[in-house]
Amino acid sequence: MHPSLDKVMPEAWKAANAFAASIRAAATQRGLSVQEAEFIKLRVSQLNACAFCVDLHSREARRAGITQQKLDLLPVWRETGLFDDRQRAVLAIAEAATLLPTTDESEADLAGARSVLGEEVFVAAEWVAVAINAFNRISILSGHTVRPRDTEGKIVR
Repeated sequence: MHPSLDKVMPEAWKAANAFAASIRAAATQRGLSVQEAEFIKLRVSQLNACAFCVDLHSREARRAGITQQKLDLLPVWRETGLFDDRQRAVLAIAEAATLLPTTDESEADLAGARSVLGEEVFVAAEWVAVAINAFNRISILSGHTVRPRDTEGKIVR
């Protein structure tokens, strides 16, 4: 079993959380909604196969008001007409920032996203993607586990 990064080096974990809090505040200030940020966090976590973060951000997305149908369809968002232009833009950013290096196709997606969102929201969305990619890696390397929950979201013992 790999040592838990957050437990062995708690000062780095504290700094990572401060980094994420700064990005969250700056992104909100620039007009990225909580729902849009959760779309990014959840899609990135799916792509990185971070079970702990998928569990966490699925709950956070529901709390932010994202419908269950959109959560269910998130892996195939490009195949539906259910996501609006801004949601599609932030999801394109999530994928491009995670599936590096960028390709001609992802660069075209990013250009389209920037035209929809404007520069400040676009950059805020990229920063959210950068932060959740870091947290996915911390969580995966630390072996954070998903604990069973009841229908209310409370941990089942």
